[in-house]
Amino acid sequence: MPEVTARYEPGVPCWVDLMVPDQQAALDFYRDLFGWQGEIGPAENGGYSVCTLHGRPVAGIMAAMSPDGGPTPPPAWTTYLASDDVESGVQAVMDNGGTVMVPGMDVMDLGRMAVVADPAGAVFGLWQAREFIGSQIVNEHGAVIWSELNTSDIEGAGSFYRHLGIHTSTMEGAPGYYALNAAGRAVGGMQGLENSPSGTPPHWIPYFAIDDTDSTVDALIRADGSVLVPPFDMMAGRMAVVQDPQGGTFALIKPVPPGTA
Repeated sequence: MPEVTARYEPGVPCWVDLMVPDQQAALDFYRDLFGWQGEIGPAENGGYSVCTLHGRPVAGIMAAMSPDGGPTPPPAWTTYLASDDVESGVQAVMDNGGTVMVPGMDVMDLGRMAVVADPAGAVFGLWQAREFIGSQIVNEHGAVIWSELNTSDIEGAGSFYRHLGIHTSTMEGAPGYYALNAAGRAVGGMQGLENSPSGTPPHWIPYFAIDDTDSTVDALIRADGSVLVPPFDMMAGRMAVVQDPQGGTFALIKPVPPGTA
């Protein structure tokens, strides 16, 4: 079981969470799809749910709330990048053309967070761990295995994320696809929006590892989810891009076993 017990290095995706109108419905959906366990949290924590796999934290789910009386945000997954200092990260975002959505704030004694957007508009979070490091299960069925930035400005993104500990490089055998490197290894990918539907905004998307892409997609359809990109084979495995019943978009992949790609 791929367990994570040490604090994530700066720039490494360390957590994902989902904001949806119906929190309980999302908890039920992902329980059935991935085997997660979770329940609506206490009111003093905004009801935030920490979902677990094999008893360890793997992702969060929360109810969408209208900020300052404005419109309720659409359903979306947020990827969090590890940071040694959220305030420095927020300053780097502002200094390099990004936008602060939620300023740095303490989350009890668990850590400190912020939600920001890069200059092209892709939203992501920053997480400075204290008691809570983030995902403690990765790279197995039902857990995050890859994080991907889809952007309208490849060159600008490369320059921007460098200030947050991420360096880009071309990926061998994948024209137009770039590796996002942190802590001396590839921790995610980046591509343009050329193959996305017209009007798709820049965004981060989590990939969840699964044991069988086709059967998982079938289960998702039976649970009223939607398929945006049907299962197909690519260099890293067999993948699909899907939405949960409320519109949260994510990718599924059965990875190619090591040494067989």
